[in-house]
Amino acid sequence: MTWFLRRLGISIVLIWVVASVVFLAIHMVPGDPAELLLSLGGSAPEPAMVEELREQLGLNKPLMTQYGEFMWRLAHADLGRSMQDDSPVSEEIARRLPRTLELILAAGLMAVIIGIPLGTAAAMRRGGVFDRIASSIASLALAVPIFVVGTLMVMIFAQGLRWVPAGGFVAFTKDPVQHFVMLAMPASAIGIGLSAVMFRMTRAAVLDVMLRDYVRTARAKGVTNRRILVRHVVRTALMPVITVLALYLGTLLGGTVLVEFVFNWPGLSGSLVSAVNARDYPQVVGIVLVISVLFVGLNFLVDIIYGILDPRVRR
Repeated sequence: MTWFLRRLGISIVLIWVVASVVFLAIHMVPGDPAELLLSLGGSAPEPAMVEELREQLGLNKPLMTQYGEFMWRLAHADLGRSMQDDSPVSEEIARRLPRTLELILAAGLMAVIIGIPLGTAAAMRRGGVFDRIASSIASLALAVPIFVVGTLMVMIFAQGLRWVPAGGFVAFTKDPVQHFVMLAMPASAIGIGLSAVMFRMTRAAVLDVMLRDYVRTARAKGVTNRRILVRHVVRTALMPVITVLALYLGTLLGGTVLVEFVFNWPGLSGSLVSAVNARDYPQVVGIVLVISVLFVGLNFLVDIIYGILDPRVRR
């Protein structure tokens, strides 16, 4: 329990540090945000209008006062209001975040189901035909950019074979079947490359564990390969694999913009790009903070899984 509380405390401190860095980064951006917002039409704004907007946004207050109000709002889950339509930022994030999470989790599930078993099988047959073919396919999948994979899938399955729509989104509550049909291609576009990463990482980790002394000792005692694999190899090899998977999933929280663009999937990454283009600072800060908190939470979950797989970590 002490170990759990210590990891939880570290995660909370990290979230506070990230929030502080985001706040300072926004205020260190060159230029006056109020002036930039009023200059979107191409003409220079009047000083009175700039000052009025600065007062409305609270930019005329001392920096520490702004920081205190910023942290107070965060403590009450208030991310402010969008400058584009004055709607609560939290509502827009709550509407789009589940779509991005669904996309990432589907791709992650695909990577776990495909990459880990195939990587383990390739390691057990090192240098064989299966290992060479699987490794070559994984290298090809890693070499092709994700937007190229998405475009090819649209050309083949949507335009050529006409099996699925080219893109779009249908809510699960409206039509569950059509929802998963629309999810299949964007999730697969991400999952193909992620499966290749999981394959290579699992293969390398299993090979490394199989060369350790305790595995050789177990083999010398006559323990079957199956028992060695299940009880000694896979459990240890999964630790670096889980780390890499968590890092990739965390990166995808804000990095699915190309897939969302290709397949017209209304997720959080697309909203972040739109907010940056519109200089909607409250929405940019809100989305970045949510992504950061999720990333920290994902790493906290990995630490817990580490403690379960290897009790020595808890000590």
